[in-house]
Amino acid sequence: MKNNNKHIGSNLDDFLAEDGTLAQAESVAIKRVIAHQLARLMERQQLTKTAMARRMHTSRAAVDRLMDPANASVTLSTLSRAANALGTNLQVKLSRPRAAAKVA
Repeated sequence: MKNNNKHIGSNLDDFLAEDGTLAQAESVAIKRVIAHQLARLMERQQLTKTAMARRMHTSRAAVDRLMDPANASVTLSTLSRAANALGTNLQVKLSRPRAAAKVA
Protein backbone atom coordinates (compact mmCIF):
# COMPACT_ATOMS: atom_id res chain seq x y z
CA MET A 1 0.00 0.00 0.00
CA LYS A 2 1.47 3.32 -1.09
CA ASN A 3 1.25 6.26 1.30
CA ASN A 4 0.52 9.53 -0.50
CA ASN A 5 1.57 11.74 2.42
CA LYS A 6 4.34 13.93 0.96
CA HIS A 7 5.82 14.61 4.43
CA ILE A 8 6.55 11.03 5.38
CA GLY A 9 10.25 10.39 4.88
CA SER A 10 11.17 14.07 4.75
CA ASN A 11 13.61 15.62 7.19
CA LEU A 12 13.79 18.90 9.07
CA ASP A 13 16.02 20.48 6.40
CA ASP A 14 13.42 19.68 3.74
CA PHE A 15 10.66 21.16 5.88
CA LEU A 16 12.62 24.36 6.59
CA ALA A 17 13.58 24.69 2.91
CA GLU A 18 9.91 24.40 1.90
CA ASP A 19 9.04 26.93 4.60
CA GLY A 20 11.78 29.31 3.38
CA THR A 21 13.56 29.43 6.76
CA LEU A 22 16.44 26.99 6.24
CA ALA A 23 19.12 29.67 5.71
CA GLN A 24 18.02 31.56 8.82
CA ALA A 25 17.95 28.39 10.93
CA GLU A 26 21.45 27.46 9.74
CA SER A 27 22.75 30.96 10.55
CA VAL A 28 21.38 30.78 14.07
CA ALA A 29 22.85 27.28 14.56
CA ILE A 30 26.28 28.38 13.34
CA LYS A 31 26.21 31.43 15.63
CA ARG A 32 25.29 29.24 18.62
CA VAL A 33 28.24 26.95 17.92
CA ILE A 34 30.63 29.90 17.59
CA ALA A 35 29.36 31.53 20.80
CA HIS A 36 29.78 28.21 22.62
CA GLN A 37 33.33 27.76 21.30
CA LEU A 38 34.29 31.29 22.32
CA ALA A 39 32.81 30.81 25.79
CA ARG A 40 34.76 27.57 26.26
CA LEU A 41 38.03 29.21 25.17
CA MET A 42 37.41 32.15 27.48
CA GLU A 43 36.64 29.76 30.34
CA ARG A 44 39.82 27.77 29.75
CA GLN A 45 41.84 30.98 29.81
CA GLN A 46 39.87 32.28 32.80
CA LEU A 47 39.06 35.37 30.79
CA THR A 48 36.15 37.64 31.74
CA LYS A 49 34.05 39.47 29.18
CA THR A 50 35.62 42.74 30.32
CA ALA A 51 39.13 41.38 29.77
CA MET A 52 38.05 39.95 26.41
CA ALA A 53 36.72 43.38 25.39
CA ARG A 54 40.05 44.93 26.33
CA ARG A 55 41.95 42.38 24.24
CA MET A 56 39.63 42.99 21.30
CA HIS A 57 39.82 46.79 21.68
CA THR A 58 36.05 47.03 21.90
CA SER A 59 33.30 47.47 24.47
CA ARG A 60 31.86 44.97 26.90
CA ALA A 61 28.50 45.42 25.14
CA ALA A 62 30.09 44.30 21.86
CA VAL A 63 31.41 41.17 23.56
CA ASP A 64 27.94 40.54 25.00
CA ARG A 65 26.49 40.70 21.46
CA LEU A 66 29.26 38.39 20.23
CA MET A 67 28.51 35.86 22.96
CA ASP A 68 24.72 36.05 22.50
CA PRO A 69 23.74 32.86 20.60
CA ALA A 70 20.57 34.52 19.29
CA ASN A 71 22.41 37.49 17.73
CA ALA A 72 23.41 36.32 14.26
CA SER A 73 24.52 39.78 13.05
CA VAL A 74 28.19 39.51 14.03
CA THR A 75 30.74 40.52 11.39
CA LEU A 76 33.67 38.43 10.21
CA SER A 77 35.95 41.20 11.41
CA THR A 78 34.57 40.90 14.95
CA LEU A 79 34.87 37.11 14.88
CA SER A 80 38.45 37.39 13.66
CA ARG A 81 39.36 39.85 16.43
CA ALA A 82 37.76 37.53 18.99
CA ALA A 83 39.72 34.56 17.68
CA ASN A 84 42.97 36.54 17.74
CA ALA A 85 42.25 37.75 21.28
CA LEU A 86 41.99 34.10 22.31
CA GLY A 87 45.16 33.06 20.48
CA THR A 88 43.35 31.19 17.72
CA ASN A 89 42.52 31.75 14.07
CA LEU A 90 39.12 32.11 12.47
CA GLN A 91 38.49 29.65 9.65
CA VAL A 92 35.56 30.06 7.29
CA LYS A 93 34.79 27.63 4.52
CA LEU A 94 32.08 27.18 1.94
CA SER A 95 30.68 23.77 1.22
CA ARG A 96 28.28 22.32 -1.26
CA PRO A 97 24.70 21.93 -0.10
CA ARG A 98 23.76 18.53 1.21
CA ALA A 99 21.74 16.46 -1.20
CA ALA A 100 18.26 15.73 0.08
CA ALA A 101 17.85 12.09 0.96
CA LYS A 102 15.30 10.28 -1.16
CA VAL A 103 13.11 7.89 0.77
CA ALA A 104 11.02 5.50 -1.27
